Amino acid sequence: MSSGFSVPVTHVSSRDNPLVKDLHRLSHDNTAYRKQGRVWLEGDHLCRAALARGLKPAMAVFSESFWPLAHTEWAQAAIKNIVISDALLPEISGLESPARMGFVLELPAAPEIQPGAASVILDRVQDAGNVGSILRSAAAFGFSQVIALKGTAALWSPKVLRAGMGAHFALRLVEGVEPDALAALTVPIVVTSSHHGSFLHQQTLPMPCAWAMGHEGQGVSDDLMARARLKVRIDQPGGEESLNVAAAAAICLYASGRMA
Repeated sequence: MSSGFSVPVTHVSSRDNPLVKDLHRLSHDNTAYRKQGRVWLEGDHLCRAALARGLKPAMAVFSESFWPLAHTEWAQAAIKNIVISDALLPEISGLESPARMGFVLELPAAPEIQPGAASVILDRVQDAGNVGSILRSAAAFGFSQVIALKGTAALWSPKVLRAGMGAHFALRLVEGVEPDALAALTVPIVVTSSHHGSFLHQQTLPMPCAWAMGHEGQGVSDDLMARARLKVRIDQPGGEESLNVAAAAAICLYASGRMA
């Protein structure tokens, strides 16, 4: 160990180092964060987003070639700094072109459902890109809580984190939820459907509310549909049968956000 800074610096050059193996799992296994209780943020955009929300990383990881530039800006950001050999970057990265830095965060404690919060319910939404995009829309349009029912893509998985672009740190994220737990909500549940309900633009939308977004192929479950106070359709004058769930979510959340 060596350091010219107040934050310890450790240099890693062996692929057999346990940290390299742990980071590899965090960057490649969608549910490793649950086992390790830690989250891997790769790239300076996600790292800056975490710092902007006042989070203190447990560890910052830098490539050896980047460290001479990085230490002037990033050396005090985390509790501990790791400088890793450039040759090991593909081992710890989930990207085709590995980023030259990343943070390890402690996984936030699992929160309880906040009954009166403006929310988004994810009902078995499978695609990580869709989930991350919906998180971004939720944060942008004033929905502070995302409730992921069982069967939804893991919220803190590497792909969802990248697609969320930092939205995770602005939201209350509740995952692995059984449908019966939605009874705790005091805000009305609103669902979208291709075939049921009035057109979105003709509705006076409640706010706060909980928008339910369903599985890409099957839509919202019958159970969740039965819980809904309001069902709406998105008018599509171009004649398409349905919209991508992330696109539908952005439209609906924007429409509700305007009511706040």
